[in-house]
Amino acid sequence: MSAAIKTMMKGRRPSGAAPFALVVTLILGLGLAGQGLFIPAKAALAQVLLDRAFSRALERGSPVKAWPWADTAPVARITAPRLGVSEIVLSGGSGEAMAFGPTHLPGSATPGQRGTAVFAAHRDTHFRFLKDLRQGDLLRVEDIHGARTSYRVEGGDVVRNDRFGIDRHATTPILALSTCWPFDSDVRGPMRYVVMARRLS
Repeated sequence: MSAAIKTMMKGRRPSGAAPFALVVTLILGLGLAGQGLFIPAKAALAQVLLDRAFSRALERGSPVKAWPWADTAPVARITAPRLGVSEIVLSGGSGEAMAFGPTHLPGSATPGQRGTAVFAAHRDTHFRFLKDLRQGDLLRVEDIHGARTSYRVEGGDVVRNDRFGIDRHATTPILALSTCWPFDSDVRGPMRYVVMARRLS
């Protein structure tokens, strides 16, 4: 065999580094795939736990945490019957709470009571359905004491977050649902989409 052919064959042999790199790439790929599956699984499990905690809260008439280290607890359930949407509403208004569902903002009215109750959630998860709400749609809110309030959607507006005021002295119960705007963006900005609904008499 000529020296040239030997050199060519030698050049085609995989080095010891190539199989190692392949194994490392495979392990990293499996790790990323596992992480990608873990996040949706974690979100799905959280919704099951929140639903159970809300059911227990209904039985007790007081908030029940979905897991021991949670800094929030279910306080209501909001449904949009026409859209088939049902979401557990959490207390506190914190970023951690909003990762798991809509939150009832502190300082706003208690749902069903006089004044404006404000729920906020992310536009790409729990409040994605706001873009499909129409004037006249029905919204229902049930609190942990079993009280149920029905609201009729009056409309939605885009406002700046620093100019979004609520009527604390409204003589009738009002529900404001707030999320980031626009819906198809993943960039944070000052604009909010707010749906206003008034309690049905």
